[in-house]
Amino acid sequence: MWDYIIKRVITEGEYIVEHGATVRAAAVRFNISKSTVHKDVTERLEELDKDLYEEVKKVLSKNLSERHIRGGMATKCKYASLKSERGAL
Repeated sequence: MWDYIIKRVITEGEYIVEHGATVRAAAVRFNISKSTVHKDVTERLEELDKDLYEEVKKVLSKNLSERHIRGGMATKCKYASLKSERGAL
């Protein structure tokens, strides 16, 4: 594996653990695709740093279990802002 890929994978993993970040958030932070981040932290990281991989796996599992809640909150906020905009007209 190339050195720059190894550095990227480790950095992504550390970022996800430190911030409790989603794959999407890490992709935005490092300006790469979600697919690349996902492959990095679920496949490549396991080969490079098993302990970090286990920590990342816990964070991603937690994010997956909370995904439906975040989606519901986003929808709630969207319609609340639409309602307030209509009230201002």
